This record gives sequence, structure tokens and C-alpha cells, in this order.
Amino acid sequence: MTQTVSTAAPLAELAREARMGDIGTENVHREVRRIDLSDFENRKAEITEALWSAATDIGFFQVCNHGITQTRVEETFAATERFFAQPDAVKAQWPLRRNAGWESKSQVRPSTRTVDQKESYQITRPRMQGLWPTEEELPGFQATLLAFEADCWQLGMRILSCFADKLGFAPDFFRQAHEPTSPQYQSTLRLLHYFAMPPAAQPAQTPQWRASAHTDFDTLTLLFQKQGQGGLQLLPGKDIESGAWTSVEPDEGVITCNIGDMLMRWSDDVLPSNFHRVRMPREGEYAGARYSLAFFCQANEDAIIEGPGKKYPPITGGDYLRERIAANY
Repeated sequence: MTQTVSTAAPLAELAREARMGDIGTENVHREVRRIDLSDFENRKAEITEALWSAATDIGFFQVCNHGITQTRVEETFAATERFFAQPDAVKAQWPLRRNAGWESKSQVRPSTRTVDQKESYQITRPRMQGLWPTEEELPGFQATLLAFEADCWQLGMRILSCFADKLGFAPDFFRQAHEPTSPQYQSTLRLLHYFAMPPAAQPAQTPQWRASAHTDFDTLTLLFQKQGQGGLQLLPGKDIESGAWTSVEPDEGVITCNIGDMLMRWSDDVLPSNFHRVRMPREGEYAGARYSLAFFCQANEDAIIEGPGKKYPPITGGDYLRERIAANY
């Protein structure tokens, strides 16, 4: 029997994001829970409950003792800075296409319709032909980034296996839906460089954020931040009426995670994909360049996204991602 997959109806996620452009206030008391993943196999049931509780509450959590070494993280940040230090004319050799390659100031969020003050380089394994710097241009760059991407995928699948258990899916359900050896693979490692923004450098009609309010398109995001380079803020959907954002400060050895729109849909809205943004530096704060690394676990193009209760029509991972990207670039 052939399954009908819906592609016609507009995504409700887009209308939701378009309403999120206000500056709002701050809530310093909201907790972003930190979850210890050590001894994962023996503690999986305990870890699963902790992840589920945090995810269903605000859609954000942090993990420590996660298995990705600090050395690996620092090597990847160093490679990232080397890449973005290249002249724009050099980086333009590897232009963004199909969620892979380099872009600069091209992302316009539905929440504000203003350009994010950043550049990025995206690595999606099956789509990288012609998009890698050569060894002569950036020695060791490709090997460093692919090793880090593989570590992130392993960790992402470990966390998603916990959510599979709670949703009644097979333990390897999400691993199969994000299979990296498939040509349909579309999980993405994104290197991010937010431009230095001291007050004198901010445009007269400045946006309030380096990245405007948005939700992520994916199933799960792993975000690595550098200490001293803050600005990330979150606002849970259940608290939207308050308009109160909470800052998520960088901390060495800790990964900030959030539920994405794909998983919210896959869970029939039980797991919330919540808003976040990167605000501009304030007076007296570090206003230099900000670097971060984001790994987006994104369902393969041919994976069918449909929740256990079938709240929404089924849609392929490929169609879902295309609709979201079209609204942001």
C-alpha cells in the first residue's frame, strides 16, 4: 500500500515564527537544566526521564559528560576561525546550495524580516562536492570537521534514542531516519561567525539581534558556544505571552540542546520547539566576533515524519526542510 505524503498545506511553524519580532523583557529565574550523560548505557532509563522532563518543559537543556572531548571541540573552533578569516572572495568559491556551503548576511528570519548579522559555512555530507577548501588552502580542515560531525551525530542519536523510547518508537527509530551512509542524509554541521558589533559599528537602523527569533527546522540541535561570547536567549512557547527571554551563557564542556520543529511534529507537539535568538552586545559587554558550532540532526530526505497519534499529515524530511529554508533565505 502506497502512503500519501502531504506537501501542499502551508506549515503552521512559519506563521508562529512571524509573530516573534518583539524585543521583550528578561527572565533570569527560568532554569535550563543540565543533564549528566555519564555511564549512559547503565543509566539510560534515568537519563531518559531527565531529558524528557526538561524537553517537555522548555524544549531546551544542556548536557555534560557527553563523550565529545574538549580537545576535539577546541580543534574545531580553531578550524572555524581559520575558515572565516579567509577573504570573502575566497569563501565565495564555496557558495551555499542545498544546505551546504558558505553564505554571508543572507538569512532573513520571518520574525523580523531583517538580515542576521553573521556568516556561516554548512557541511551536509552528500552535498559537499566542490564545496571543500583544498589542503593547500586550509590544511586539515576537511578531516577535522568530518571527525567532529561524526561525533555530533553519534551523540545526537544517543539522545534521540531516549525520545524514541518515550514516544513508543523502536530504540533505533531516529538512527534509521538520520542514516549518514544514505545519499538522502541531510543532517548539517553549521559553523557560525557573528560579526564584531561594537556600538559604533552597529548600523543606524540596527536590528536588536545578531540572529533574530526563530525555531530550528530539525529534530535536535547541539550547540557549542565559546566562553565569553554570549548572547543566546530562549523563550518557551508556553511563556510567549510574557515576552520574557532567558540568556543561556556559554560554559566549557557543556552542550546546549534544543528540540527542533521536525521532532515537535514527530511527537504530535508533545515536545516543544521553542524560540531562541542571539542578541546584540550591550554597553560594557564583549562586542568582538562571536563563533559557535551547531549540529542539526535533520531527518533524511526520504524519511516520513508522522507522529504516533498522526496529528499532522505525513511529510518527507526533504519536503519539510525545503519549505522551511525557502522562508528563511
